[in-house]
Amino acid sequence: MEKKKTTRKQKVQKDYARQKMVFFGTLVLLLLLAAAFAPYLAPYDPYEQDLANALKPPGAAHLLGTDRYGRDMLSRVIVGAQTTIFSALSLVAIVTAIGSAVGVFCGYRGGRLDAVLMRASDVFLAFPGMVFAIAVASVMSGGVMNAALALACISWPKYARIARSQTMAIKNAPYIAAAKLSGSGPFKIIFRHVAPNIAGPIAVTAVLDIGTMIMEIAGLSFLGLGAAPPTAEWGSMMSNGRSMLQTSPWVILAPGCAIFLTVILFNLAGDTVRDLLDPRSR
Repeated sequence: MEKKKTTRKQKVQKDYARQKMVFFGTLVLLLLLAAAFAPYLAPYDPYEQDLANALKPPGAAHLLGTDRYGRDMLSRVIVGAQTTIFSALSLVAIVTAIGSAVGVFCGYRGGRLDAVLMRASDVFLAFPGMVFAIAVASVMSGGVMNAALALACISWPKYARIARSQTMAIKNAPYIAAAKLSGSGPFKIIFRHVAPNIAGPIAVTAVLDIGTMIMEIAGLSFLGLGAAPPTAEWGSMMSNGRSMLQTSPWVILAPGCAIFLTVILFNLAGDTVRDLLDPRSR
């Protein structure tokens, strides 16, 4: 009887997690579609200046007001989503692929190269992440691509460590030994047996990392090390409006709220993916 109650409870929890995944997945998809078609959704040209309407408060004509150059804030927030979100998604995808490949190779093969690469990852992990990214971005003189590269330098060791530990945990499993006895080579074993079995924890980490990357890209842009004006990017927009927080707060609150809501959405989606894929949470 107790076992039936436990099974029923697990089924209810799993169904609830699936419903949450559908809900948050739909919201994320709508956000990505809005970012992809941002130039068509923006009511005004986000780069057109109209000094006669500078610093207009939110109203019927401009729902989120205008900035110091008379540019519509709603249009700039919508178009800025394209730069900020897709930069974060591209960065997470690249870092996940590189870090996971390094981790799987090190965990499966071992040896001196494993020791060298893991010591290199220890070096990157020893530095405060954002401080190291600021230093790298400043050396490369800013820009969205350079900011993403700086963040990639501090992000790949996390995925390498996860992939390596998961690979080492299963590389001596019976089904791996059976694959070796059947004549499968290392690459076939990695792609057909190892990678599918370690994809869950890596996917959970990647989804949860999207919100972090959005904040870090926006943070570098806020410091002048990311997107350069007049590019519509949320961190850069907040930097340009920080001196008007008391007189024209909508200039900084609009992109700030966009960052807040987007990060919350991706974090909730990541928690739901974790509930579905991570066995430790079940």
